[in-house]
Amino acid sequence: MIDPAGLAGIGAGVGVVYGAFGAGASAFATPLLALAGVPPLVAIASPLPATIPAGLAGAWSYRREGAVATKVARRAVLVGIPTAVAGALCSNAVPGSVLLALSALVLLVLGLRMSVPSSKVVTRPHHDLVITAAVAGTGFAAGLLANGGGFLLVPVFLLVAGLGIRTAAGTSLLVAAAMTVPTLATHWALGHVDWSVAIAFAVGLLPGTVAGSRLVRRLPEAPSQRAFGAVLLVFAAWYLLRLS
Repeated sequence: MIDPAGLAGIGAGVGVVYGAFGAGASAFATPLLALAGVPPLVAIASPLPATIPAGLAGAWSYRREGAVATKVARRAVLVGIPTAVAGALCSNAVPGSVLLALSALVLLVLGLRMSVPSSKVVTRPHHDLVITAAVAGTGFAAGLLANGGGFLLVPVFLLVAGLGIRTAAGTSLLVAAAMTVPTLATHWALGHVDWSVAIAFAVGLLPGTVAGSRLVRRLPEAPSQRAFGAVLLVFAAWYLLRLS
């Protein structure tokens, strides 16, 4: 039996990152839960229930300071929900160990991209069709890897939609919460959710997310973006070494 207090501690740590950067709830939780002894498919899907209220709580905090791009969020939800369902349906055909490795590889690539100094990163808004295509791909990946998509949405909103780090984080929290609903329903139907793990994880995630969303207000944007990229990079590299 996995210690519920340990699961709550993992949730709290992940929640701080999720609230601060609008991403990472499932992306960080899945490897950590797997390392704690949770079976791969359960570790992939069980963080999902907690990310919905946590994402909404974090998004509300950002919205109070005007750091949510409503138009971008609306487009992302309309495109991301159906593609997330498609990805979730495909997940049953892929071994859990492969999904864990794919999650880490995606984190590694994004960490490399976001660690580039802001002066070298193009942040001008792209055409609406480019944004739509990027969000569609993000939705499919989110469903396949059983996460809200925040760890993909934040880079899309930063590098494709041209949002600042705080607005990208706030918008990501809102969109990820919406996209998680059909993803959770699909994985629940497939039998991938262990509710004892999900509840223990949620106990730590919810307050951690609120704390993280308040903490980030004190941090400058450009260093925050690079710090987030560095965290993704180091974590993904470490986890890939553990899998090898």
